Order: sequence, then C-alpha cells, then structure tokens
Amino acid sequence: MPPTIIIPGSAGQTVAKHLRSSVTRDEAITLYRDILRTAKAFHWCDEKGIPWHSKLRAEARREFEASKEERDPLIIARMLVTGRECVKEVQRKFNDADKKCWDRIRQDSMNRDGGGGGGRGPGRNGN
Repeated sequence: MPPTIIIPGSAGQTVAKHLRSSVTRDEAITLYRDILRTAKAFHWCDEKGIPWHSKLRAEARREFEASKEERDPLIIARMLVTGRECVKEVQRKFNDADKKCWDRIRQDSMNRDGGGGGGRGPGRNGN
C-alpha cells in the first residue's frame, strides 16, 4: 500500500480520524506500559534518595498527560515513533550494561577462585 499524504483541508481528514482512533490510543497505551515496565529495572536511588523508577514513572505520566490533547496526526505519529525508539534504545543500553556487569562478575569470580569459576565466595567454607 503506498504511503498516504495528508493535505490540510482535503480528504486527509479521514486519515486524521483514523490516526485518532482506537489504534493510536492502543499504541500509546502499549508504549506507556512498556515505559513503566522498563522503569522498573531502575531500582537504585538518585543523590536525594528518590528511586529512579519513581522519577521515570512520574516523568512518563507528565509527558503523556501533556500530549493527551494533541490532535495533529503527524505529530501524534512522530511522538509514538520517537517514544518507541527511545524505549528500545534505553532497553538495549541497559541490557548491554547488565551483560557487562555479569561478565565482570564471572571474570572476577574465576580470577578469585583460581580459574575454577564454580567455587564458594570469600568467607564461605561450605560447612
């Protein structure tokens, strides 16, 4: 299907109506839920002692509330695409950092245990 070009004041109104329909609403809800799920991974606190997941959830809520009244279908589509790309990028970076941490833990464990890798941690005698 060829791309649809929306021209203000023309038949593009039917496309705009479609973009404001439940499909767009469902996409926004899915994006919001993905943001909340991703925010759960940020369990540490900032310098003031506020958990990052709480700050991220509040900011997501603020952004979605501010965007709720938007009616331009192109802007809505752009916000959804940008939001999805940002969530995927954050998830990718978080997973990469997590993998590096686990690799470092395995490497340190192997070095500490003399290369065995399956030994007990320091201070554990197994009794």
